Amino acid sequence: MEEAIFLEPEALSVRRCTVLGMPVDELDYDAVLKQVRRWTTLRASRYMCISNVHMVMESYDDEGLRAIIDGADLVAADGVPVIWTSRWLGLRKQSRVFGIELTIRLCEMAAHEGIPVGFYGSTPEVSHELRKRVLERFPGLQIPYYYSPPFRALTDQEDNSICDAINRSGARILFVGLGCPKQERWMSEHRDRVTATMIGVGWAFEILAGRSKTAPTWIQKIGMEWLYRLAHNPRKVWRRQLKHNPRFVFFVLKGLLFGKRIVSMQEHCIR
Repeated sequence: MEEAIFLEPEALSVRRCTVLGMPVDELDYDAVLKQVRRWTTLRASRYMCISNVHMVMESYDDEGLRAIIDGADLVAADGVPVIWTSRWLGLRKQSRVFGIELTIRLCEMAAHEGIPVGFYGSTPEVSHELRKRVLERFPGLQIPYYYSPPFRALTDQEDNSICDAINRSGARILFVGLGCPKQERWMSEHRDRVTATMIGVGWAFEILAGRSKTAPTWIQKIGMEWLYRLAHNPRKVWRRQLKHNPRFVFFVLKGLLFGKRIVSMQEHCIR
């Protein structure tokens, strides 16, 4: 009897630029789904960041966070200003990869192809409602793991137990909803400890659980989603929006007009 030959799925190669020192890949939904499917087939431990202005400026201010994002296997562009900037820098085919829409598309793919998924983050109430609603939308989806960690630092024993639980569950895609930059730090720290593709989707948990709403499409397209969120949840976002948005515009324009710190184009071959 001939021995079966396993053919490793083809690796993805994309162009990557840096926006204020932070890497951003030229991606669309199809490319991300293709790569995540490959990782699940390989049962690889990988992590993906989804960037917006907040993430760019947090990484601009924090070299440690910038190194974490630089170490990510994929960095998609979600925020419209980041998309516009990366196009100006040469990623002409850059598309928006909206964290909420990506979560939906990955759940649809996982339900169709029998790929188990997990959810890590938010509150127990949100996590429970999220799982309920996602299963209603995708009845065939396997969700063997969902957990809301306490709002404090975990002990080593707790952290080891969580890793063991995720790995035992068989989840091959793990959506992480801890918010930036906490979720990026968590994914980086658990690379090679969690045998799943980890994707930081932040706010998506609240949206998909029905606890919050996205801006209308026309507001998103003109890059004013931040203003919509500020108007609807001022206590939570006003400091972040007023701190980061003006600085992002200033430093990007300064880099485009006078400097090269903003620009670094390269081919990114994903493992």
